[in-house]
Amino acid sequence: MHKQPLRQAILNWSSKGISEKHWMMILGLVVGVFSGLAAVLLKNLVHFTHLLLIDQLDVTTGNLLFIAFPLIGIALTVLFIKYVVREDISHGVSKILYVISRGRGRLKRHNTWSSMIASTLTVSFGGSVGLEAPIVLTGSSIGSNIGRYVGLNKKNLILLIGCGAAGAVAGIFKAPIAGIIFALEVLMLDLTMASLIPLLMAAATATLLDHFFMGKDVLFYYTLTEQFDLKSIPWYIVLGVFTGFISVYFTRMNLRLESVFKKINNPLKKVIFGGVTLGILIFLFPPLFGEGYSSLKLIITGQGMDLTNNSLFYPIRDTFFPFLAFLVLILIFKVIAMSVTTSSGGIGGIFAPSLFMGGVSGYLLAKLFNQIPFANVSESNFALAGMAGVMSGVMHAPLTAIFLIAEITSGYELFIPLIITATISYITIMYFEPHSIYTRKLAIRGELLTHDKDKSALSMLTIEKLIETNFLSISPNATLGQLVKVIENSERNIFPVIDKDSIFFGVVFLNDIRHMVFKPELYDNTLVKDLIYLPDVIIDKNEPMEEVARKFHSCKHYNLPVLDGDKYLGFVSRANVFSAYRRIIHEFSEE
Repeated sequence: MHKQPLRQAILNWSSKGISEKHWMMILGLVVGVFSGLAAVLLKNLVHFTHLLLIDQLDVTTGNLLFIAFPLIGIALTVLFIKYVVREDISHGVSKILYVISRGRGRLKRHNTWSSMIASTLTVSFGGSVGLEAPIVLTGSSIGSNIGRYVGLNKKNLILLIGCGAAGAVAGIFKAPIAGIIFALEVLMLDLTMASLIPLLMAAATATLLDHFFMGKDVLFYYTLTEQFDLKSIPWYIVLGVFTGFISVYFTRMNLRLESVFKKINNPLKKVIFGGVTLGILIFLFPPLFGEGYSSLKLIITGQGMDLTNNSLFYPIRDTFFPFLAFLVLILIFKVIAMSVTTSSGGIGGIFAPSLFMGGVSGYLLAKLFNQIPFANVSESNFALAGMAGVMSGVMHAPLTAIFLIAEITSGYELFIPLIITATISYITIMYFEPHSIYTRKLAIRGELLTHDKDKSALSMLTIEKLIETNFLSISPNATLGQLVKVIENSERNIFPVIDKDSIFFGVVFLNDIRHMVFKPELYDNTLVKDLIYLPDVIIDKNEPMEEVARKFHSCKHYNLPVLDGDKYLGFVSRANVFSAYRRIIHEFSEE
């Protein structure tokens, strides 16, 4: 007996033996396993590569390898992308938002591994970016490809993409709630019980796998030691405003530097310029090396002065204002280092840089506040709240920021100051930047549909499936008498006028010629081409459905002709578009 292929067996079993809700729960669990394993693998790759390259070296102030390493890492990344991947894999989260909006949830297979290798090369050699966006793209791609393998529709395919993203964030930080909220808040998945359970399965599974394989200390973990003091609330409000402005600087400087690098057409010049610039910055400011989590640990464990280790600024570590100036310079140059890394060809995300800048911002402000006689704030707690503030502002994701910091500190003692700082930071940046760093370019191009439910629903519709072809046509050279015979056999009151090659000339409306139909003396002397009306609104078969909806909104017609170039294909009706739209909305709101 012929053995059935695995895929067909899975499809048969899922269609007959299990409900859709239970099937999605199982798939969420599967995606959580693979995205969790991917997070574990990526953290180990970077950790051990970093040990091999850096921790075994005798690093001194004059060690020129700090200049060479970033250039080598970016060059290797560019070569890997050019000759192995052969496709742009930067801006991972923006890419996910785009495929949800325009790509019908389809991420390519190489995205399940390519960004992991590329980000390892970039970050291990000192690229001043994070691993989170690459692993989120990896997890989302795992979800997308598993969903396509088992034949899911677009709604469930997007849900599995969210499961992959949630599992990736949960796995890399051991923060399942933050992972789920990231999928809901940043990717803008619809929250229903049907979607929440698979997300919970994915995030919990990835977190458990990470605990099992990794323990606590590879990426970033901290146990809160100082209590929150209600008297500090006014200072946290100030911190919220401050991190909001830091977020504005972060977003605008990043976009500005990206536009500068785009003007460099020679890839070799771009790599050399970016690599050398980054190397010099890291040589001057060692905390800019890599993700920056080791520097954050120094800050929140009360060893912030050690940020100056192995740098030219070591002699000023015990002098208050010069040390504050050093922190300010780190804040200024961290964004530059991050943007130079990605713009010159490196692969990484803004997750870790935003946390780094938030931690330094909170630490800097706490040191200033503690110079005021009646102020006594916790430097570590302020650093943690600052991390939530900048992440909230840059990503426009206050809930993700709040729960992430709460989870990585093993408790909710700081919940109130985290809420205050993250919310005020978000409100502050929204005044200047209505779109996050992930969505700004997509919004400018009109491709940000995930944050607009009407556009999202319309994007799932296609013209081809809505075209009606039961309109009887007539030649422009036909007589009125011939048109009357066509009218007798038609159920519609619109008659497209086309020639033998289907070239569209216009339409004839029954209402426009009703007074002529009962005058036989006009039948032989009146030609159809003299009765043609050319509609002022015509639809091209390749137009997106949101444009079709806009055209119906701006005109009074109930049916519009659809053309392929000059050739007539049929009509699309206002009623059909509306009905299809309502059906999509209903499907997405089903429990």
